Amino acid sequence: MLSEERQAAREVTGTWWVFLITGILWLWVSLIVLRFNLSSVAAVGVLLGVIFLMVAMNEFVIAGLVKSWRWFHILLGVLFVIGSIWAFVHPIGAFYELASILGFLLLLKGTFDIITAMITKEENELWWLGLTVGILQILLAFWVSQQYFAPRAILILIWVGFMAMFRGISEIVLAFQMRRVHKELRAP
Repeated sequence: MLSEERQAAREVTGTWWVFLITGILWLWVSLIVLRFNLSSVAAVGVLLGVIFLMVAMNEFVIAGLVKSWRWFHILLGVLFVIGSIWAFVHPIGAFYELASILGFLLLLKGTFDIITAMITKEENELWWLGLTVGILQILLAFWVSQQYFAPRAILILIWVGFMAMFRGISEIVLAFQMRRVHKELRAP
């Protein structure tokens, strides 16, 4: 059994290079976004299209697994596919639409984070962190909602740029950790 687990771990860690490539791609995206020009705006629009496409695939998988509300998941999947096509064709327009609803999205996310923190208070000793983040997101939602378009656009670019940078760094670190473990597992 132990050798089977070792072999499985060796196979999984053998894909370390995938995380290295995706990490480099994420850093490349952050470099484009943090330039604060038209290509930054287009890059965020394309990323939104990719996210919509992944969510659409998720909805189709859920529709294949559940019997109740299957039609709803299929409908959502189709709508997300249409949204992703629109974002790929009009990435700058997708960015502007995202900026226009940013306050609502932050309010929604902050509310969910607060609810999750309160529900998991008994099991999660760091529940207060989720509560704090939720409150900050709601405050940011009200600030963003009363601002002109330019501050919202800059906030999105900074947010997406740094998220891509941190994701890239995390995946590169993970890749080298997996590579180290893979080398250790190959040793007799």
